[in-house]
Amino acid sequence: MGNSHQSRPGPDFHIPYGTGQTRQESSAGTDVGCVLLRSMRMPSVKYQKGDKVMGRWPGSSLYYEVKVLGFDIPSQLYTVIYKDGTELELKEHDIKNFTGFQTRSRSRSRSPGRRRSRSRSPGRTTRRSSSRTAAVAAAAATESSLSSNKDTKLEVRLSPLQQTMAAENNSNNKHEENNMANKVNEKAEAEVEAESEKNQGRYNLRRRKDDGGAKPASVVAEQQEKEVVKEAAPPAATLSTPLDFGGKIGAYLWLLFLPSWVLFLVFQVNLEDPSLLNFPPPLPPLEAFWDVQALGFVILWILFQALLYVLPVGKLSEGMPLRSGERLKYRTNGFFAIMVSAVAAAVAVHQGVDLTYIHSHFLQLAVASFLISVLLSVYLYARSRYAAPEQLAQGGNSGNVVYDFFKGHELNPRIKNFDLKFFCEMRPGLIGWCLINFALALAEMKVHRLDAPSYSMILVNVFQLLYVVDGLWNEEAILTTMDLMHDGFGFMLAFGDLVWVPFTYTLQAYYLVSHPNSLSLPVVGAIVTLKLLGFYIFRKSNSEKNAFRRDPSDPKLSHLKTIPTATGKSLLVSGWWGVVRHPNYLGDLMMALAWSLPCGFSHLLPWYYMIYFIILLVHRDSRDMSDCRRKYGSAWDEYCRTVRYRIIPRVY
Repeated sequence: MGNSHQSRPGPDFHIPYGTGQTRQESSAGTDVGCVLLRSMRMPSVKYQKGDKVMGRWPGSSLYYEVKVLGFDIPSQLYTVIYKDGTELELKEHDIKNFTGFQTRSRSRSRSPGRRRSRSRSPGRTTRRSSSRTAAVAAAAATESSLSSNKDTKLEVRLSPLQQTMAAENNSNNKHEENNMANKVNEKAEAEVEAESEKNQGRYNLRRRKDDGGAKPASVVAEQQEKEVVKEAAPPAATLSTPLDFGGKIGAYLWLLFLPSWVLFLVFQVNLEDPSLLNFPPPLPPLEAFWDVQALGFVILWILFQALLYVLPVGKLSEGMPLRSGERLKYRTNGFFAIMVSAVAAAVAVHQGVDLTYIHSHFLQLAVASFLISVLLSVYLYARSRYAAPEQLAQGGNSGNVVYDFFKGHELNPRIKNFDLKFFCEMRPGLIGWCLINFALALAEMKVHRLDAPSYSMILVNVFQLLYVVDGLWNEEAILTTMDLMHDGFGFMLAFGDLVWVPFTYTLQAYYLVSHPNSLSLPVVGAIVTLKLLGFYIFRKSNSEKNAFRRDPSDPKLSHLKTIPTATGKSLLVSGWWGVVRHPNYLGDLMMALAWSLPCGFSHLLPWYYMIYFIILLVHRDSRDMSDCRRKYGSAWDEYCRTVRYRIIPRVY
C-alpha cells in the first residue's frame, strides 16, 4: 500500500515522479514544463492515477486512505476510491499527501466503510526499494481490477453543485518535502474545519446499477492490499459505538431498576387507593411471588407462539443489508399468529377455562416471565462469545461484560433459521399483551357482575388491540427499525419483550378492574376521534419511511423531496417527514393519550404509559440525532435547518 508517487512543489504546478524517472530528471525538465503549461493555461495535476493519498470524507473533518483513479480537467476534481469501494470526486484541497499522515493516530486512516482496518505502520519510509516496487505493481493490478469491474459495481459519485474551475495556487509554497509533510500533519485538521464551514452545501449523487455476479471492487482492492501489507486486526472494542443508557455504570443500575419498577407498578395498582402518596406499597409474603403453575403457563404460551412462528405460513421477508452485505430472511406471519391465538382463547373460554386466572396471578406470571427473560439473556450472552466479529452488535461491543449483557452482544442470534430477536420482539409479549387485556375485561365483568365490559375497558382493549394487529399486519416494517437493524439482543430487549410490554402496557386495563370510570357517549366519540387521527399519522408516516428505506427509487415516491448525503442515502424532507422529524412519534403520542383518557384523572398511575412514552421518545430522539449527525455530517445539519421541529410541530 505504498505511495507510488511523490510530488515536488513548483511555482504554479506539480510534476510527479514516476517509478522509472529519477528526481534529477524531473528537476531538469521543470523550467521547460513550467513555460509550456503556463502558455497553454493547463491546470496542475498534483496527484496521479494510482497514487495512495488521504482524502477527506465530505461533511466531516476526517481523512481516510484512498486511491486516485483519475483527474477531470474541466471540473478540477479528482476521482478517488475508498477501501469500501465508494468512489467520490474530491477537490485538490480535500486531498493530502499520505506521508504527512503516517505519524498520526491509526484511527484517522480507517476507511469509512471498513472501520476495522488499521493504518500503515508509521515507521515505513518513502524511498524506492524492492518493497515499494511490489507495492506499485500491486496498485497497478488493483487499478486494472477496478477498471474491469467499474460497470458492474454500485458506485456513488459525489460532485458539488458549484465547482471550482481552477486549482489552488501553491506558488508561495517553497518548502522541502519533509517540512511540507510536517505542516500537513499539524494543520490538516484546522484546514478541514475551516473548509467544511466555508464549502458546506448540497451534493449530487449518481448511482450505477449493481450486477450481483460481479465481485465488488472493494473486495478486489482489499485482496491486493493484503499481498503488499498485512494489517493487524483491531481489538473488539473498536467496533463499539459510543455507550448510551448511562454507560457501564448505567447498565448496573438499569439491571436493578427495571425489574424493581415492574414490581412496584404491580404492587401499587393492587392498592385500594393507588395514590403515589401511599409509597412504598406493602410487600406481599415471599411465597406470593412464585407459582409453578404460572411458570408452566408462560412456558406453554411461548412454545405455542414459537410453533406458530415456524409454520410455513405467510411471507418470507428480507431484512436490511448487514455490515457483511448479507440480508437475513424472516417469516412474517404475525397476523396469522394473532388470529390463531384469538381463536384459541375464544375456544378456551367456551370450554370453561377461567382466564381471570391471569388477573388473580398477575404477580406470579410477571415473576415467571422475568425468570425466563434472565435465563434467555444468559444464553444469548454465552453464545455471543463464540460469534464471529461481523455478527456482533456495534452498540453492545464495549468489552464490559455487564454492559454488553444488558445492551446485547450479538446482533441477530439465530438457531438455524429461527431468529430469536425477531420472534421475541413481535410474538409472545405483543400478542400476550392482548390476551392479558382480554382476561382483565373478563375480570372486570366478574368483579362488578357486569353483562359486558364498561365503555372505558372496551376503549382500552380495542385501541391497544388495533395497535398490535396493525403492527403484526405490517410486520415487515419492523425490519427497518432501530431495534432490528442496530441493537443487539440482550437483557434490555429480552426483558422489554417478555416482561415490560405485557405487564406494564396492560396497566390501564388492570387499573379499570378495581377503579371503574364511567364515560358519556360524547366523551367516547372525542377519544375515538383522537385515537383515529393519531393512528392515521402513525401509519402513514411509518409506511412512507419503510417504503423509502426499502426502495428510494420507487416511482410512487418520486414526489417526495430529499436531501442527498455523502453515504449515498437520502433524507426525507417532505410528506409527513417534512412536518416534523419524527411524525411517527407524534402519532404514537396521540394514541398513548387516547389510551390513558378512559381511565380519568383520579390517579396518576394509569397515566404511567403516557409519561414513560414521552421519556422513551425523547431518549430515542437524542440517540437518532447523535447517530445521524455522525453518519451524515453537513447533510444532517441542512436537514435540521429544513425540518426544524423534532416531534411536535409548532402551531401558529
